[in-house]
Amino acid sequence: MQSPRARLAPQMEHYTFVLEDQPYLGFFQYGNEHTPVYSTDEHGFRVTRGPGDATATVSGERPPGPVRLLAGSSATFGVGATGDAATVPSRLWTRHAPRLPWLNFSGQSHNSAQELMLLTLFQHHLPEVADIVLFSGVNNLVLSRLPAERQGRHGAFFECGAAPDTVPTPEERIDRAAGLTVRHLSTWKLLATAMGARLTFVLQPLAPWVREEPTPQEKLLFDELDDVSNFRRLHNDISTMEVGRKYAEVIGAGCAGLDVPFLDMNAALAEATTPDEWLFIDRVHCTDLGYDTVARLLAGYLDLT
Repeated sequence: MQSPRARLAPQMEHYTFVLEDQPYLGFFQYGNEHTPVYSTDEHGFRVTRGPGDATATVSGERPPGPVRLLAGSSATFGVGATGDAATVPSRLWTRHAPRLPWLNFSGQSHNSAQELMLLTLFQHHLPEVADIVLFSGVNNLVLSRLPAERQGRHGAFFECGAAPDTVPTPEERIDRAAGLTVRHLSTWKLLATAMGARLTFVLQPLAPWVREEPTPQEKLLFDELDDVSNFRRLHNDISTMEVGRKYAEVIGAGCAGLDVPFLDMNAALAEATTPDEWLFIDRVHCTDLGYDTVARLLAGYLDLT
């Protein structure tokens, strides 16, 4: 008998999370990868698919003229999507905000420092950039579980050590994660201003921050993952609606202090969808419907059409 994951999300077998060791970034997608569900350019950035047969990547072919960036980590990369055309950047370019091409500017399992480093290392490949939408926030909170000696000066990163038995309180985790997020966002603001781009921060969705009860499909998938992973055990304290709203409040206040527009995608998804819509493949990554809905809401809330 097939497992729920194999039956409901067969594309996930191709998202192996095997990344290449990279100086400064730590790790990144391999370049020139072509799987049944995703493709990358020579530097490892995922291909965005647009109207007709149009494509765009950071270092590959793209239409002439300005572009827009969707930056972030694995949800921006589009883990869970059935193909390149189903990612948020592709749905924006194809349908919801098609005026300019969108580049998928993301690294899987990156924290906010690594996301910022990505821009500094690859900015020279970019043409004129009209908009940067930073779709982030969850990884910093997940990594906030690690102790101070693993945090260093710029925040912990994945694979930097085993999780401890004693963890900070949810309030301490929120303060640590939000502080790093806003600190790194201040440098994004400086760079975006120098590039002449409009910067927006969007708190990416986490399933239990959107709704308390998953759909039947989501419950099957979450339960299967919990049998083989430690997400529920390690992060149950932050997987509540209350923590999600508080985290959004603190980051939103930091964005206001920087004069950076802010959107909590969790609240936006909760308002725009019904309880029976299957949005999540796992607690962090979406289905094709989920990513398309995120793209539609981004275009509407941020006036990107």
